[in-house]
Amino acid sequence: MNLSDYSSCHLCPRSCGIDRRVSSGFCGCGDTIKAARAALHYWEEPCISGTRGSGTIFFSGCTLKCCFCQNYPISQQGLGKELTIPQLGDVFLSLQDQGAHNINLVTATQYLPSVITALDLVKHKLAIPIVYNCGGYERVEIVRELADYVDIWLPDLKYYDTALSNRYSQAKNYFDHASEAISQMVRQTGAPVLDSDGIMQSGVIIRHMVLPGAREDSIRLLHWIHDNLPKGQYYISLLSQYTPFFRAAKANPGGSEFPEISRRITTFEYEKVLNEAIALGLEQGFMQEKSSAKEEYTPPFDLEGLD
Repeated sequence: MNLSDYSSCHLCPRSCGIDRRVSSGFCGCGDTIKAARAALHYWEEPCISGTRGSGTIFFSGCTLKCCFCQNYPISQQGLGKELTIPQLGDVFLSLQDQGAHNINLVTATQYLPSVITALDLVKHKLAIPIVYNCGGYERVEIVRELADYVDIWLPDLKYYDTALSNRYSQAKNYFDHASEAISQMVRQTGAPVLDSDGIMQSGVIIRHMVLPGAREDSIRLLHWIHDNLPKGQYYISLLSQYTPFFRAAKANPGGSEFPEISRRITTFEYEKVLNEAIALGLEQGFMQEKSSAKEEYTPPFDLEGLD
């Protein structure tokens, strides 16, 4: 797997093969790093954000096209500031100097050749873990290549049903790739390791956000996790925060393009999924209160930390 340049891009499962030095891929990105925010972030899981915050870099572009994405200005509308590789390295060090518990790379796959080079430039100065925060839609070969760079994996596991993943994220083969990639993350990293303050130093946290009308798909995912991943080797994070943004929002010009998910989930929907997780013994991890479904949990993409 070639992580050294952008000349024929196969970084994500779409394997566009596009020369991103001259054209954008499906992700909407060329060969120059672009990010929209680099700051301490306090709304991750407690063992990631801790008391000092997670040093989070939100990269622009995405390999998925989620119709409800809360970060859509940067993931799908191109908001962000271009950075050189040395500038990105300086951002990592600045976040560490601010007291971050970790360096949190959000949707970095499309820039991996540059991100790895930036990490190589400063890794002798970094003393905090690297978190890879992604949508789960990853190539297993890429996960293997990142073994020496990533300490903590924070993937979504969004869908089991190919019809749902195709409709909502334009990724018909989502589960095939995500399930294989997450299995490799768990094998690669092993059981979660926390320091004396309860801050994760290595491990995997599998996130799943329950969608309106899709609780049965959520339950199928829980059964897959239970049946296929070794117990005690990962955390589960069940999210209730779904809010209809972007093309799923009723306020979208012309109304929601996806009316079936233009609402928040109900307490009944979330509790059915949560109770199934408990029944399966998937209790090592995190749950959200229903009050977490608020727009203010989305950070401002104001280019903070990128000067």
